[in-house]
Amino acid sequence: MGMSDIYGPPKPEQDIITLIHHAVHSSVTFLDTSDSYGPFANEILLEKALEGGVKERVQLSTEFGFSFASGKREIRRDPAYVRAADEASLKRLQLDCIDLYYQHCIDTRLPIKVTIHVNEMATRKGCTP
Repeated sequence: MGMSDIYGPPKPEQDIITLIHHAVHSSVTFLDTSDSYGPFANEILLEKALEGGVKERVQLSTEFGFSFASGKREIRRDPAYVRAADEASLKRLQLDCIDLYYQHCIDTRLPIKVTIHVNEMATRKGCTP
């Protein structure tokens, strides 16, 4: 989770990649990250660690929910934001489908059924919503 600066100073990139490879070779099969860690740095780093067949050995989850527009963090769950965040995470992770995509926390300004509208997008892409 905290591979970038979220829990303190970042570690050298190669050290983190080596650690992830060791974890996967030691039977770790689930990796969790978020677009807000870094922000975006963890997803970029994880994509590098998953090259060379590692990606096929794990289930991957990532979170959405914080927009970083104007240099500040804002909770967002509207469908347009969720679609854009999903597409950006897919691009950073170099994936066609994320195994588990979930929201950080509830946006009380928006009914959950509005956020869940993105299930339709997942179904169209052949993913499990």
